[in-house]
Amino acid sequence: MNLYAVRALYKFELSRWFRTLSQSILAPVISTSLYFVVFGSAIGSRMSAVGGVSYGAFIVPGLMMLAVLTESLSNAAFGIFMPKWNGTIYEVLSAPISWVEAVVGYVGAAATKSVILGLIILATARLFVPFEILHPVWMISFLILTAVSFSLFGFIIGVWADNFEKLQVVPLLIITPLTFLGGSFYSINMLPPLWQKITLFNPIVYLVSGFRWSFYGLSDVGVGISLGITLVFMLGCCAVIWWIFKTGYRLRA
Repeated sequence: MNLYAVRALYKFELSRWFRTLSQSILAPVISTSLYFVVFGSAIGSRMSAVGGVSYGAFIVPGLMMLAVLTESLSNAAFGIFMPKWNGTIYEVLSAPISWVEAVVGYVGAAATKSVILGLIILATARLFVPFEILHPVWMISFLILTAVSFSLFGFIIGVWADNFEKLQVVPLLIITPLTFLGGSFYSINMLPPLWQKITLFNPIVYLVSGFRWSFYGLSDVGVGISLGITLVFMLGCCAVIWWIFKTGYRLRA
């Protein structure tokens, strides 16, 4: 593997992120803090505990997932879209690097940004609600796996999009609603039986459930199933990206 090329792409993407820290970190942290204030303090204080966990602490994993999913998609999609838009993608395609090395550079940087943001939000949450992490190793593992998986998905979106409007369609109209409906703010066991079955078709449910289990030992679905669904999704994204580079779909046009 051409580590020099991977490091160059990785450092370039990270440097772009650090130049816009107010937008990249401050904005999502403030938005998430507002969720903690409204749902955790104002509303949560009037709600009963969920599985023995206070409502304010219960939503911490869900809010982290909401931020990590959104940022992973946005960072990876924008990272590959801009070279396409300004024409510098041809320099990458003509360079002596494989598609794997290019993807590792772009996706690795996007996933790193999302993991950093997730940890900052975790530290911020401690200012608003007390919580514990029963399985810290699994928590980090789920966080990294989710960031990598949705950075790969974001990479696909960035290749597919041919304008800035399309770049925002999937995160805003699909991923965010699925995250809100995926148990971020509630347990799906609270839903009527029919809606519990329908909700299981939402892949975000498995991410949130597995991540919440790493905090409190609570899960709506089996942890093994959550991990398996996430791995299958990641491998599916890798297969699509392989096809994109093999065919040159929207890269060489």
